[in-house]
Amino acid sequence: MSNMIKQEELETLRELIKDIDTAMLTTVTEEGLVSRPMKTQEVEFDGDLWFFTKKETDKYEEILHDQDVNVAYAGKSYVSVRGRAEIVEDLNKKKELWSKAYEKIMQTSYDDPSVVLIKIKAEAAEYWEMGNLTKKMAFFYKRMTGQSSDSTDVNETVELKN
Repeated sequence: MSNMIKQEELETLRELIKDIDTAMLTTVTEEGLVSRPMKTQEVEFDGDLWFFTKKETDKYEEILHDQDVNVAYAGKSYVSVRGRAEIVEDLNKKKELWSKAYEKIMQTSYDDPSVVLIKIKAEAAEYWEMGNLTKKMAFFYKRMTGQSSDSTDVNETVELKN
């Protein structure tokens, strides 16, 4: 994949997720998949997604055991990002991404040793641009009548892995 195509795809994804405040993070447990809402970072998407959490959470333990995750966004469009997660304890990065909202949500400050970042390196993304009413109606009509909805082109898949 050329860098130009990759940059255009990143820009498309950046536009689709930039105004969505909450994402659903899916991790792998011994019982199966688990999803939970996470506050979206107010940073420009560059192929990495960032979230705050605490060490005493299930998602922290789940990521330590299995780094495969998915992040889903729902707003004017729908975006599903598959990637690999890692725990980041870098104090400078926590300070850079921290906001007053986190102090209220997490009841602590960025320099609390129990606060960590989850960095997700996006490998692929699929998105559905639902702003086009004609495409949306054609998609749902074809689905409801049992026809193939492939030709309605309401979704795109992007491979981000290098």
